[in-house]
Order: sequence, then structure tokens, then C-alpha cells
Amino acid sequence: MQINPYICVAVMAAVTYLIRALPLLLLKSKIKNRFFKSFLYYVPFVTLSVMVFPSVLSSTGSFISALIGFAAAVVASLLKGSLPIVSLISVASVFLTELFIR
Repeated sequence: MQINPYICVAVMAAVTYLIRALPLLLLKSKIKNRFFKSFLYYVPFVTLSVMVFPSVLSSTGSFISALIGFAAAVVASLLKGSLPIVSLISVASVFLTELFIR
């Protein structure tokens, strides 16, 4: 049985539209609950983290170099490094680790 790609696209479009439109239609007033507001504030960050983290650990030739690159990125970001600096430090640490491992 072959699935019609047009039906798949239509279902995905409907689901995406409903997810975005239902809160606008159902919530008439401003959200006042602090917990719910903070929950909605952090959802994009958590979603991005959950999508990116597994790829980070499997993106290099070895798990050790990926872990060292991740740790270097975390430390650099905690020290208030900008995004290009954090990226460069992470890539450099992976590169150096790969040189020493082989």
C-alpha cells in the first residue's frame, strides 16, 4: 500500500495550523498564571535542546571528542562567550582531541 504524498502534506499542514490556531481561538484573555507563562517561555529552549543534544554526541568520529567539545561549549557559554566564540572553542577542542586520539 502506497501513501499519497498530497494527503501526508495536507495532514501535516492541518496539524501545524491547529497547533498554532487553537491557542489563539481558545484563549481570549491574557494569561495571568505565572507558572504557565514561565512554562510557555521555556518551551522553545527545551525543544531545541532535546533536538540538538543527541546530534552533538554523535557528530564526531568518537564519543570522547564529542563530549569534550560539548563540555568546552558549556564552559565557554557559562563564561558569557558570544555564539561565534563558543562555536570556535568547541570546534577547536574537538579538532585537538581528534588529533591526539588518533
